[in-house]
Amino acid sequence: MTEQLPLVTVVIASYNHAPYIERCILSVVQQTYPNIELLVIDDGSTDDSVARIERLQQEYGFEFRVQQNRGLTHTLNDAVSRAQGSLIAPFGSDDIMVPERIAKQVAYMRDKPEVGICAGNIELIDSDGHLFPESRQRRDIAFRRLDFDDVFMERKPYPPAPTLLFRKEALERVGGFDPEIRLEDLLIELKITHAGYYIDCLGEVLAQYRKHGSNSSKNTPFMVDSILRTYALFKDHPQYEFVRTRFLSSMFLKCSNRDRDYARQLLRQIPLRRWNKKTWRGLGRLFFSPLEKN
Repeated sequence: MTEQLPLVTVVIASYNHAPYIERCILSVVQQTYPNIELLVIDDGSTDDSVARIERLQQEYGFEFRVQQNRGLTHTLNDAVSRAQGSLIAPFGSDDIMVPERIAKQVAYMRDKPEVGICAGNIELIDSDGHLFPESRQRRDIAFRRLDFDDVFMERKPYPPAPTLLFRKEALERVGGFDPEIRLEDLLIELKITHAGYYIDCLGEVLAQYRKHGSNSSKNTPFMVDSILRTYALFKDHPQYEFVRTRFLSSMFLKCSNRDRDYARQLLRQIPLRRWNKKTWRGLGRLFFSPLEKN
């Protein structure tokens, strides 16, 4: 039966996620979909991740490699080059797949060659695996199909990273992940839609996304630099300046009562003619709101 189903390669690149890695791997090997190749790479962890992964490898027999720290994009490109599957699912080592995730995405993509990426919704959990309050959840976002402008201009809700399933041919067509930009999700989505593929997001929860202190999104300067460098690769787009300065205004508002020195750096990059409501709200916070503790 599995010979008739496309092979899906799941890639888990792990770095110092010992408290989470076992639950992550178990959520992959316990998928209802029967034809999965699992590649796990430890990218130079200094905690006991390797020992935990090796125990699971002995039981489930997936491929496991240990390497010196190279960074996520280098690791993903190497894994994609080795992958046997026609569909690729990079997956965060702190996140959890719902049991039917892969089966649902494969069934959806089977007769849709125009779809380069299939995604879905997520629910948020904390470092202990507890669900965030309902007011923070966004489980019920409706199905949406995104083209390049939808992604670049944020016209529709973004596809959540823990749910991305790629056609390997689409990844190869655009040259894979860019090792110079370590925040990989936005750029690979833009590259694949720019190449003419669509991203289809199913209107159901496919994964749990774990929010904790070491998430990349917590490192605001790193995230801002990566996203600005990503947008700059498409500076010929007629809406480039609008997209760039809208993003800067959003981040200025976010930082204005958390990191005021960095907020001022962001404000200096926004021309006065590009100020919007978020810029003005950020100014109010910068000068009149008490400083929040991170």
